[in-house]
Amino acid sequence: MKYNHLGRTGLSVSNLCLGTMNFGPFTSEEDSFKIMDKALELGLNFFDTANVYGWDKGKGITENIIGRWLAQGEGRRDRIVLASKVYGDMGDRVNESRLSAYHIKKACEGSLKRLQTDHIDLYQMHHIDRATPWEEIWQAMEQLVKEGKVLYIGSSNFAAWNIVEANYKAKERHFLGLVSEQSIYSLRNRHIELEVIPACKAMGMGLILWSPMGGGILCGVIDGQKTGRRNGELLQKSINKLRPQLESYEKLCKEAGYAPADVALAWVISNPVVTAPIIGPRTLEQLEANVNASAIKLSEEILNKLNEIWPGPGNQAPEAYAW
Repeated sequence: MKYNHLGRTGLSVSNLCLGTMNFGPFTSEEDSFKIMDKALELGLNFFDTANVYGWDKGKGITENIIGRWLAQGEGRRDRIVLASKVYGDMGDRVNESRLSAYHIKKACEGSLKRLQTDHIDLYQMHHIDRATPWEEIWQAMEQLVKEGKVLYIGSSNFAAWNIVEANYKAKERHFLGLVSEQSIYSLRNRHIELEVIPACKAMGMGLILWSPMGGGILCGVIDGQKTGRRNGELLQKSINKLRPQLESYEKLCKEAGYAPADVALAWVISNPVVTAPIIGPRTLEQLEANVNASAIKLSEEILNKLNEIWPGPGNQAPEAYAW
């Protein structure tokens, strides 16, 4: 396993991040424990979750599973960098969501209780809150850091200008600010190349990726290799829309001797600006396959062909569309 610094920090994280969104809804607690144990054995030290995962409002099902795993002891907590998130609905009352200081405090305390730990290493804002001023958000986050409940702050699903504004507001307060951004990114979806990636580079932020396999569309849907939770109408519509590209992509993967899912993961890892893509295995076999894929080094020829099949914007903004 390789390790990267998380942005401009001195913290080292594995170049694969274990995503836990399947724990509870699609993976039993017993199997979730086995996956987390195996992840440690394979060298993954970066675990990502969120208070809303489990999708039963307010219950924090996934965080509870992780907490019970951590409670087994044997150094589990000290061996991982634990990331969680705040923003989503945790109840039906008016202040049980978003990024008010009131909710940030309560949400963090709730996550700590469920996770059975005294601190969260990376606390990420799950979405921008346009109704709450940065002065309030940073005051709340600074307090959590002072209390030792949180070590680093990250963002998720932020636009580039949100990232820049947040960090300059933090700088005014002599606060470290955002150290990472978690964005959607894959061969299928390369929008962040326009502005988010340049902003992260300029701000010295780590880039954590969700859905690096394009929501499953890059896992071999034409040849029938794709299995999983998203085999419904939405996936079929995407297949119909992207069929020519998918056929070319899967043919290229077959000629190269790699599974499509492995190529998709290897492609994002090959980008030097990426700290870690998030993998969300439902089984031990999927976890081991993802780890093996992380060791694949794609040739320049394959990378060029992938760019032809799945073209990005071609450059960052404004050169991508102006001059």
